[in-house]
Amino acid sequence: MAKILVTGGCGYIGSHTLVDLIEHGYDVISIDDLSRSSLSALTGVEMITGKKVKNYKVDLKNFDETLAVFQEHPDISGVIHFAAYKAVGESVGNPLLYYENNLLSLISLLKCVKEFGIPHIVFSSSCTVYGNPDHIPVTETTPIQPAASPYGATKQMGEEIVRNLADSSDVKAVLLRYFNPVGAHPSALIGEMPLGKPQNLVPAITQTAAGKLPMMMVYGNDYPTRDGSCIRDYIHVCDIARAHTLALQYLASGKQQTPTEVFNLGTGNGITVLEAIHSFEAVSGVSLNYTIGPRRDCDIVAIYANNEKALQTLGWSIQYDLHAMMRTAWAWECRIQETEKQARNN
Repeated sequence: MAKILVTGGCGYIGSHTLVDLIEHGYDVISIDDLSRSSLSALTGVEMITGKKVKNYKVDLKNFDETLAVFQEHPDISGVIHFAAYKAVGESVGNPLLYYENNLLSLISLLKCVKEFGIPHIVFSSSCTVYGNPDHIPVTETTPIQPAASPYGATKQMGEEIVRNLADSSDVKAVLLRYFNPVGAHPSALIGEMPLGKPQNLVPAITQTAAGKLPMMMVYGNDYPTRDGSCIRDYIHVCDIARAHTLALQYLASGKQQTPTEVFNLGTGNGITVLEAIHSFEAVSGVSLNYTIGPRRDCDIVAIYANNEKALQTLGWSIQYDLHAMMRTAWAWECRIQETEKQARNN
C-alpha cells in the first residue's frame, strides 16, 4: 500500500482527495497548519471511508518541522501539494502574504522531497496561470499571459519551481491546473467551508440561500458574454479529487514522457455566473436574492478548459454535471445548517 503525503489535507479539495486515495487503496497522511481549515474535515473523511487520517499541524514554511514529518515517514512514495492561500481578492490586497506563504512553503516541501528521494509529486495549480487568454478554450500549450492577481502569479512561479526541480533531479511531477472547483461529496459529510465571507461563487450562493448572507453580488453584467456576466468552467470537487489519484497512478506507471507534465482539469463547458445561479435555483427550489454590482478588479472575462489531454492520457472522466454540482453544494450547506441548529439547541 503506497503512502502518500497530502499537504492541505484538511482543506476543501485536499479532504476530497484523501477520500479518493483511500478508496483506491492508498495509505495517506496529512500536513495542514489549520490556519484556514478544520480537523472536522478529517472527521468527515473517516465517516466516509472508515479510515482515520493522521494530520500534522505543521507550518510548511518551517523546514525543520516539515523535515520531521518525512523523517517519521521515510516510506512516503508520493506527495500531493495543496497547501496554499487561494483567495484572489485577498492576494490583491495583501500580495506579500501570498508570495511568502505560497512560495516558501513549496520550497521547504520540495527540499524534503529531494532529500528523501520522493519520486513523484502532484502540484495543485490553477487556470489563473493562463492570465487573460487570447483564445478559449485553453489547452495546456496556450501561451501564459501575465497573471491577473498575486495568487495567480504564485501558481505560475510554483509551476516553474516544480519544473526546475524535476529537470535537475529524479523527481517526476504532474501539474494539475484546476478551473473552478465546486460542489461537495455526495454524502454531504465534507464540502467547502470558507472562513468569513465567501470569496467563491457557489458558497456565496448557498449561504445567501440559507439566509447567512442577506444578499449576494454579481460582479458585472456588461462583459462581452451571452448574458453579460463572467464565464467560468465549474468542475465538481470529486471529479478533481479523482484526477489526483489518476495522476499518481500515471506517474507510477512510468509512461510519462517528460519530467513534468501539465493537465487541465475542467469540464470544457463555459458557464456564466447568472447561468450558475439559475441552475442552483432550479435544483434547490430557492429563489436567490442577488443584485448586480460593478466589475471586480482582477476578474477576467471568460475562461474554460480544453480537457482532452486529461481525458485521454489519464483516463479521467467527468461524473458530475452543473445541476449535480449545485445539488451537492446545497446538501452540504443544509447539513451545516442542521448541525449548527443542533449545537444551539444543546
